[in-house]
Amino acid sequence: MTAGVASLGSARWAVVQRRVLLYVVLGIFVVLFLGPVYVLLVTSLKTFQDVSLSEMWVFPRAVSLEAFRAALIRLGPNLRNSFVLVIPATLVTAAIGSINGYVFSKWRFRGSNIVFALILFGMFIPYQAILIPLVQFLRTIGLYGNLGGLILTHVIYGIPITTLMFRNFYAEIPDELLEAGYMDGLELFGVYRRIMLPLSAPGLVVVVIWQFTSVWNDFLFAVTITQRPGVQPITVALQNLAGSQVVEWNVQMAGALIAAVPTLIIYILLGKYFIRGMLAGSVKG
Repeated sequence: MTAGVASLGSARWAVVQRRVLLYVVLGIFVVLFLGPVYVLLVTSLKTFQDVSLSEMWVFPRAVSLEAFRAALIRLGPNLRNSFVLVIPATLVTAAIGSINGYVFSKWRFRGSNIVFALILFGMFIPYQAILIPLVQFLRTIGLYGNLGGLILTHVIYGIPITTLMFRNFYAEIPDELLEAGYMDGLELFGVYRRIMLPLSAPGLVVVVIWQFTSVWNDFLFAVTITQRPGVQPITVALQNLAGSQVVEWNVQMAGALIAAVPTLIIYILLGKYFIRGMLAGSVKG
């Protein structure tokens, strides 16, 4: 009896030790992950005179919003440009990807697998490999140097991944629902509009979050295609905040936080739907 109690106590103690070790490891990762965010926040709340690289971890003696005001004044037009860029680029790509995903998952035609593979091949082409022909093409059609060319670029580059996401999601929807729609007299795209599209909310959330984040955080295409300050998105303008001689670290940190807020809000509002939508297409496809 005594040996059994001792064995049970030892097992419980082993479980407690493993749990404590797990929490310690997780705590270390949390500190490493949130450390830069803390530095961003405390530095942005300091005045320019209080900023020091040797005291970047020190909380400001007097909280100041001067850096946020300066960053908003400088980045305000570019923040608007980013929204003008990301909203149509996300919605158009999601719409095209949804139709493609429906066709490739539910409508089998000769050569469909080859066409699908060719579309997916676009995911593996590095940005740097197509910059020169991309610039030449945009100049030819008159879209180089403005947001229209950048929107078109992100729509085209986003089609492969959104097509794959929607195809995997639509593969989970039973074919019996489509057959019922055909029996009710619906055509191919009537079934898509009446049946598939209303059921695609989880997949749509995944695509919107993915594409919104990718377009919002893009720097390479943005700095290459939009060269005039008046049409540059916030990622390029944030890079330009650094002065040639004097670097206002507090303003740069405040600008970085402002640039991160939209994507942070998207994940806070739609994060649980993102996980659910990612798992929805994880079995078939």
